[in-house]
Amino acid sequence: MTTTWTASDRRTLAGRIDALPASAGLWRFISLLALGGFFELYDLFETGYISSGLLAAGVFHTGTAGVFGINDQAAFASATFLGLFFGASLLAPYADRFGRRLTFMCALAWYGAFSLLMAFQQSAEMIILCRFLVGIGLGVELVTIDTYLSEWVPAHLRSRAFAFSFFIQFLSVPAVALMSWWLVPQTILGLEGWRWVVIAGAVCSLVIWLVRKNLPESARWLAQQGRHQEAHQVLSAMEIRCGITPGEDFSQHAATASEPKKGRFREIWAPAYRKRTLMLVVMNFFQAIGFFGFGNWLPALLSGKGTTVTHSLLYAFFITLAYPLGSLICSRYADKLENKWQIVLSSLMTVVFGTLFALTSNPLLMVVCGFLITYSNAWLTFSYHAYQTEIFPTHIRARAVGFCYSFSRISTAFSSILIGLILQYAGSEGVIGFIVLSMLMVMLSVGIYGPKTRGLDLENI
Repeated sequence: MTTTWTASDRRTLAGRIDALPASAGLWRFISLLALGGFFELYDLFETGYISSGLLAAGVFHTGTAGVFGINDQAAFASATFLGLFFGASLLAPYADRFGRRLTFMCALAWYGAFSLLMAFQQSAEMIILCRFLVGIGLGVELVTIDTYLSEWVPAHLRSRAFAFSFFIQFLSVPAVALMSWWLVPQTILGLEGWRWVVIAGAVCSLVIWLVRKNLPESARWLAQQGRHQEAHQVLSAMEIRCGITPGEDFSQHAATASEPKKGRFREIWAPAYRKRTLMLVVMNFFQAIGFFGFGNWLPALLSGKGTTVTHSLLYAFFITLAYPLGSLICSRYADKLENKWQIVLSSLMTVVFGTLFALTSNPLLMVVCGFLITYSNAWLTFSYHAYQTEIFPTHIRARAVGFCYSFSRISTAFSSILIGLILQYAGSEGVIGFIVLSMLMVMLSVGIYGPKTRGLDLENI
C-alpha cells in the first residue's frame, strides 16, 4: 500500500507520525523496543522448562505435597500469571499518568531485580513468591511496550512492525528451550542448571535497561498531556533518525486547540468503547489458555505422549523455532489483511493442528503439528497485540489495554492448575481439547464483534 503525504498532512502530530518512512532508523527503534520484550517472553516461557530442574533438585514436589496443597509446578505457573494480572490491571495505567518511557524503564528494572533474586532462593515458598513479584513487572512491561510501539509507528506499518517486533521477542523461546536442554541437567559452580537459566535472563535484561535509557517518550502521550513543544521536539528527532526533514511545528496551534486529557477507568465503559472492551476481555481470557496452555506445558504434553524428559525438551526446542520464524514470515503480509481476521484465521489454525496433535503418537508428526500450532500462536500474538492497542484513544490506551489484557493473566493463572488436573486425569488429549475449545471462543468473539482497523489513524478508529 503506497501513501502520498501532502504538506498539510505534516502540520499535525498524527500526519507527521504517519509520514515516517520504513527506514533503517525506524526499524532500529522498533528493534530496541522489542529487546525488552525478548526477556519478558524468555521469562514467561522458562516456566515450563525449568520446572523439571526444580523437581530434580528436590525444591518442588509433585502431587498434594506442594505449596498450598497443590502441585508446585502448577503453583509456580499460577504465581507468574497472578503477578501479571496485578501488574497489567493495577500498575499499567500508570503509563497513561507518568508516560510510556518512565513506566517502561521502571518495569524492566523491577523484573530484572526480582528475577535475579529468585535464582538464589532455596525454598519452594520463596521461589513462588519471587515469581509472583517478577510477574508484576512483566505485566506492566508488556502492556507498555505495546502502547509505546503503536503510538510511534505509522498506520500503514503498524501490523508489520508488531510482527517484526515479535520476531525479535520470540527468538527468546527457542533460546530458553535450548538453554534449558543444555543447562537444566547440569550443576555449574555449585549452582543447579535451572538457576543459570534464570540468571542469564535477569542479567541480560539489566544490560538492555542500560542500553535503552535514551529511548524517546511517546509524542502522542506528550501531546495528550498538553506538552506540545516537547512532543514536537521528540517527533523532530525521530524524523531526523528516519532520514527526513522535520515537519512543521504543530505545538502552538495544538496548545490553543486542545486541553490535556486525563484518562479515567470509567471511560473504557463509555458507549463508544463498551463493546470493544467486552470483546477484548473475552478474547484475552480464552486466547491465553490456548497460547500458554500449549507453550508452558509443551514438555509435559510431549512426555505424556511417551517421550523422555530429555527428548521432550529437545523436541520442544525444534517446535519453538516456529515462534520467531512464524512472526518473520507473517511480517511479509501482516499489513495486507485486517487484524481481526488474522486473529480469527490463526485461531482456526490452532484448532485444526491442535486436533491432529492430540490424535497422533508418531514423534515426527507430533513435531510437525506442534510446529504449526506454534506458528499459529505466533501469528495470533502479534495480531492481537497490535489490534488491542489500535481500538482505544491515546489518553486511555494503556489503562484499557492493561485491564483487558489482565484477563489473559487471570485465566492462565487458574487454567494452569486446571490443565495440570486435566493432564493427570485425561492425558494430553484432554488438554488439547481444552485448548481447541478456547480458541473457538476467540474466533467467535473477535469475528463477530471486532471493529476494522487497517490503515486508520489511532485516534480515528
